[in-house]
Amino acid sequence: MTRSAFDPDELARLRLFIFDLDGTLIDSKLDLALAVNATRAAFRLGPLPHEQIFGYIGDGAPLLVRRALDHTEDDALVEQALGFFLRHYREHMLDNTVAYPGVREGLAALEAGGRVLTILTNKPVRISREILAGLGLAGHFRLVYGGNSFERKKPDPMGVEVILRETQANKDEALVVGDSEIDVLTARNAGTRVCGVTYGLGSHLLDDYPPDLRVDSLTELAALVTGSTPEKKPAT
Repeated sequence: MTRSAFDPDELARLRLFIFDLDGTLIDSKLDLALAVNATRAAFRLGPLPHEQIFGYIGDGAPLLVRRALDHTEDDALVEQALGFFLRHYREHMLDNTVAYPGVREGLAALEAGGRVLTILTNKPVRISREILAGLGLAGHFRLVYGGNSFERKKPDPMGVEVILRETQANKDEALVVGDSEIDVLTARNAGTRVCGVTYGLGSHLLDDYPPDLRVDSLTELAALVTGSTPEKKPAT
């Protein structure tokens, strides 16, 4: 159900959308969990429950690997394991990963309505772009930035500030869209508004970190912003 702090005029003024990736546009948690456990196996550690691994996702690959190695403080081990993880994950990143329901239709409707779509994720940028291309989503986005694109990751506002400059958008014209407290904090730190999606990995924390708008799908978001209902497409 929609919960909004916007009035209709404010929604209509939004022209820049800054999307998170994992948990917002794509359901990638199984491939990430399998890559984590493959990494643990390579370093003679037993598998972790997938639900435990899901709780480690969101802050970028280096921290995911450190957490997956029982929160080790051995930086050399983390660096070695990170290399294995990224190689394995790139080979298997589209085995099970799919776009969430409504993502394709919602993106298409926002784009058709003249909105500028971008991505800011803590996932490595090259992998992010390859996944978007593999799922047929890359063409929607003017900019794609990842966790290694800048000196600091979300929730630092650096990435949002760069996107605002490159698109020449004002803060009140921009909306961060994500599933977790990281996205809410990123928007707050950057001085923009934020929309939380209710279906993602971190959505259970949105009550503690309330966004300005909460939606159940991107089709719902597009309808609110553009005033029209996106056309439904067959599942692919």
